[in-house]
Amino acid sequence: MSERPIAAGGGRRTADDPTSVRANRGWWDSDADAYHAEHGDFLGETDFVWSPERLREADARLLGDVRGLRVLEVGCGSAMCSRWLVGAGARPVAFDLSAGMLRHARDAAARTGVAVPLAQADAQRLPFRDAAFDLAFTAFGAVAFVADSAAVMREVARVLRPGGRWVFSTTHPTRWSFPDDPGPAGLRATMPYWDTTPYVEHDEDGTPTYVEHHRTLGQRVREIAAAGFRLVDVVEPEWPAGHTAEWGQWSPLRGAILPGTAIYVCELS
Repeated sequence: MSERPIAAGGGRRTADDPTSVRANRGWWDSDADAYHAEHGDFLGETDFVWSPERLREADARLLGDVRGLRVLEVGCGSAMCSRWLVGAGARPVAFDLSAGMLRHARDAAARTGVAVPLAQADAQRLPFRDAAFDLAFTAFGAVAFVADSAAVMREVARVLRPGGRWVFSTTHPTRWSFPDDPGPAGLRATMPYWDTTPYVEHDEDGTPTYVEHHRTLGQRVREIAAAGFRLVDVVEPEWPAGHTAEWGQWSPLRGAILPGTAIYVCELS
């Protein structure tokens, strides 16, 4: 198992596009084994879970009828969602920035017998032709880990056919005002909601090892509209009764009070 990068420190600081790409590729390459050891049972190998609230596509149907559709999974991780879509009759292609995550996708395909075409790519610069897909989605992939999420919106719009749907989940914007703590300390807002300086972890030399970017709700909506999408819905999953598992900052305590996830359902004009 690979060693997860050890952060010497973390906090709000600037991080441009090359810094974000380099840090996050390294982070997910190094963390892929530990991530799947911790969360693999929750995610499954042929399941589609939108969020730590355990909202499943089989129940939510945010993508609609996918039978026969060409589908792009953005920031796929080990591509469990795409493998679920194969069973639903779709024709998915999945990509991720991290070679470590794609290795897990190939291993899971071998175990399950469900193969999905895979590519290594940056979501800000997609290696696909115009109008190649009917549908695109990501469950917490890519959007928060790039410096220019507006570029992701534009690139997804470019590779979708007219009328195509784009659905993506991210940490709920309001969560950025609260400490990254699943316990009582995480219930007190301590940071300005409008401060979009990224969260950066770094090693002892000060080199960034992990970068996550924040957008306010208004900024996100404007990015969506500027790319030519119509925002159809914003889904804020409630924490379900009986769900006791914690995932990072997500927990039953916080989930009973604050939304933890925002899922944006968009259609290309």
